[in-house]
Amino acid sequence: MTAAPLDAARATALEREARRIYARYEVEVVEAFGFCPWAARARAQGEVEVRVVLDADEPEAEEAALVAIEAHAARAHVAVGLVVLPRLPVSARAMARFVARLRERHAAAHGSSPPMALAEFHPDAAADLESPARLVPFLRRSPDPTIQCVRLSVLSELRRGEEGTGFVDLASTNLAELLARPVRKPLHERVAEVNLATVEERGVDAVEAVLADIRADRDAAYARALA
Repeated sequence: MTAAPLDAARATALEREARRIYARYEVEVVEAFGFCPWAARARAQGEVEVRVVLDADEPEAEEAALVAIEAHAARAHVAVGLVVLPRLPVSARAMARFVARLRERHAAAHGSSPPMALAEFHPDAAADLESPARLVPFLRRSPDPTIQCVRLSVLSELRRGEEGTGFVDLASTNLAELLARPVRKPLHERVAEVNLATVEERGVDAVEAVLADIRADRDAAYARALA
């Protein structure tokens, strides 16, 4: 079934509320629990930008989302761009396919050298503490289906800053000691491990409580906006 179009007043109200609700998730979940160690700094420096796509049908939403992604990519100061889709009725699995298509199209538009890395966020995900990687969907439990666009050049800088130059003076280094040093895990794996430890320490219920409060706020606010 094709969703009814929104008039200008409802569209304006819904976009305003979608931005407010996403901001709550960003500040009260991602930043408050430290799930992204650079989120607060990027937001404070004006490097985070949010765009809202109000299309409710998947084909139209995909086209509008691609336009939003390219708009984020074109603004050099945007390190993290968010595309929030408050009316898109997709499951978590369908959202992954949706973003996979956009990832391919974004890459194709830039000669297979896309400026942005895309990741899907979705409101349906249970906490799985079996491993850091399996907890990631829960940490990405945004109030609405959302696409996170992170500038790849920024990721490269973060990794370089975390890993150091990697230069080793072999003339003054004991090779046996060098080979005995533990290999440092990739940055994303270390962040995921810290996040798992945080959830284990603070408790799943603490995160769930904030998410539930934001969800209730979302549902009530959207009902008012669309009334």
